[in-house]
Amino acid sequence: MLKGVEGLGQVPELRRRILFTLAFLAIYRIGVQIPAPGIDAEALASFFARSQGTLFGLFDMFSGGALKRLSIFALGIMPYISASIILQLLQVAIPHLEQLKKEGEAGRKKISQYTRYGTVGLSMIQGLGIAIGLESMTSPAGIPVVAMPGWGFRLITALTLMSGTIFLMWLGEQITERGIGNGISMIIFAGIVARMPSAVINTFRLVKTGDLHPALLLFLLAMMVLVVAFICFMERAHRRIPIQYARRVVGRRVYGGQSTHLPLKINTAGVIPPIFASSIMMFPATIANFARVSWMESISQALRPGNPIYEGLFIAFIIFFCYFYTAITFNPSDMADNLKKYGGYIPGIRPGRRTAEYIDKVLTRITLIGAIYVAGICVLPDILISKLNVPFYFGGTALLIVVGVAMDTMGQIESHLITRSYDGFVKGARIKGRRG
Repeated sequence: MLKGVEGLGQVPELRRRILFTLAFLAIYRIGVQIPAPGIDAEALASFFARSQGTLFGLFDMFSGGALKRLSIFALGIMPYISASIILQLLQVAIPHLEQLKKEGEAGRKKISQYTRYGTVGLSMIQGLGIAIGLESMTSPAGIPVVAMPGWGFRLITALTLMSGTIFLMWLGEQITERGIGNGISMIIFAGIVARMPSAVINTFRLVKTGDLHPALLLFLLAMMVLVVAFICFMERAHRRIPIQYARRVVGRRVYGGQSTHLPLKINTAGVIPPIFASSIMMFPATIANFARVSWMESISQALRPGNPIYEGLFIAFIIFFCYFYTAITFNPSDMADNLKKYGGYIPGIRPGRRTAEYIDKVLTRITLIGAIYVAGICVLPDILISKLNVPFYFGGTALLIVVGVAMDTMGQIESHLITRSYDGFVKGARIKGRRG
């Protein structure tokens, strides 16, 4: 590990990619500080102070605090993610999109183009909705958030937020192509990590004032290390299904006959299920924040974090969406057909329908394990706050995203270092048949 870090400066291409990524992430964080026009910043901040536990808090987390300031990046990259998910769901229902998916690179480019169009439409609709919602918002003191409401403010705000999302989408694509890691994931990662310094400062302030005992802090630090290690283990865990390829004789050559395996990830759905589940659970609180209806506020109170009803429904939704999203993104029948097409088979299982049934059976079992793991990580913050009176938030969807993106980025860096070392080894050796 240390040798790999020391080797970063010796690989010019990797160094350029890392500096390029850091520069573009710095541009993103600067844009988060630029506010949209026509907003009373103090009134908006006081409104968000009473909107914890709503969809506004969830979206603000993914936008890196940009929504709370209503900056030009207030929508963040969520419209692009929503458009990508919608396209993935439509691939099951629309044969044309399913055919594009199977056409290789050309099909993926076409789907990416549709995703960009969808991002523009969604960001315009969401920006207009936010502008209309802002006009009805007031601070606890009764100060309106928008000084001059009307269609002029709505159109300017919608266009500003849409332009910010499109610019972020371009930033993400540039990071993916010229930087290191997945650009969209890195933008979300930067937004979440940007909150960590203030959280650390507040924690030490609580220790200094006596609100948090030092022994409890040491226990929590040890538990954090174990939780992060457990997430790393589960994100890398997979079930290997042995695959055997039959031998084929073509002329005087024999092809196939080797053994390999089909890796199935324990957590195939990733962080999508907790995002969907959180959105559904926060919806009543968001409506109650505007409607001010007694029965809606009662439902909102019953569905607050820490309440047994909330925890039970949250876990149920996560498990459901883990199965749902896995079924959408992974097709055992296609996998079985591909194996049969290339002469592969699972030992002891007939090719074709039997193979698809076996893969589906294994996938169903490991998805349950992955769903329980994701649900446990996501309810961990509520348990710490309600049972142990921990005065800060740790765990949940944000932690899954941060650890997952960090692991993927380090994997890409390691791949660059290995490639560089391999090239250096090959160049330094005399290999028969190599010229120049």
